[in-house]
Amino acid sequence: MNVTYQDSNARMSQVAVHNGTVYLAGQVPKDASADMRGQTEQVLVRIDQLLAQAGTSKEHLLSAQIWVTSMAEFDQMNAAWDAWVVPGRPPVRAAVEAKLAKPEWKVEIMVIAALPEA
Repeated sequence: MNVTYQDSNARMSQVAVHNGTVYLAGQVPKDASADMRGQTEQVLVRIDQLLAQAGTSKEHLLSAQIWVTSMAEFDQMNAAWDAWVVPGRPPVRAAVEAKLAKPEWKVEIMVIAALPEA
């Protein structure tokens, strides 16, 4: 059973790949001064980067878990998500309101994707 890890430190990895599946850690924005849409767009750019690094893309998303700090801003997150997700290929998804690790973060997103078949 071969598992590879990328962008790791003592606590966690940003990416784990096993049996043709890519698992990303929850991604958060770098610039927490942005509004919900801006923070979500930052997170989605980072997800694109990590998926590419692992050899896949958002076209192969299987699932997404999204945590937002306020459902009052949920539409802003969805606007960024809808502009990003591949038409006709949306992953299964769950989104919940939650308190995140840093109070300035408004959104965290974790995805799972398949590796494309060779």
